[in-house]
Amino acid sequence: MLLNRLDLPQATIWSSHQFIPSRDANNLYHQLLDSTPWKQESIKIFGKQVPQPRLQAWYGERDYQYSGLKLTPIPLPDFLLPLKQQCELAVNQKFNSVLINLYRDGEDSMGWHQDNEPELGEQPVIASISLGAERKFSIKHLTTNEKHHFQLSHGSLLIMGGKMQHHWKHCLPKTRRAISSRINLTFRYIY
Repeated sequence: MLLNRLDLPQATIWSSHQFIPSRDANNLYHQLLDSTPWKQESIKIFGKQVPQPRLQAWYGERDYQYSGLKLTPIPLPDFLLPLKQQCELAVNQKFNSVLINLYRDGEDSMGWHQDNEPELGEQPVIASISLGAERKFSIKHLTTNEKHHFQLSHGSLLIMGGKMQHHWKHCLPKTRRAISSRINLTFRYIY
């Protein structure tokens, strides 16, 4: 699998618009939509508990904590193992966990943040698979404010690597367009 590579100051991004063939992506989308035990968790923002504007599920081997939230893992279902292995081969990196997000419509979003928790290691590699509605994904450098935007399509892969999580923020902004739901799988390694 040939990936597009974008070298940025203190970060590298690899991507593929057709990482999963359309038919397989359709099947996986519906299987995840129907079988995932979705939860709407609350996180602490400026000292206040607020429900996240999306649903999620945490699969893997270890707990994960961010923004005052502790996620206890569910064992990874067998049908996701081939996709995990595909991602591992694409970046020559082992993964032991996946955070799956369901963005129900354009109002669901993910604010500016970094995945730089200590349990992710010094240079986290995060492989992100998109299924369903196409959404814009943005990144911004912490000191220069340099920005880049990516359209994440059905079946696409975007990988964040290098020192990106320490020097860049990323987000999935809201959109006013009438769109259907999107599922995002973010494979990562928890130490």
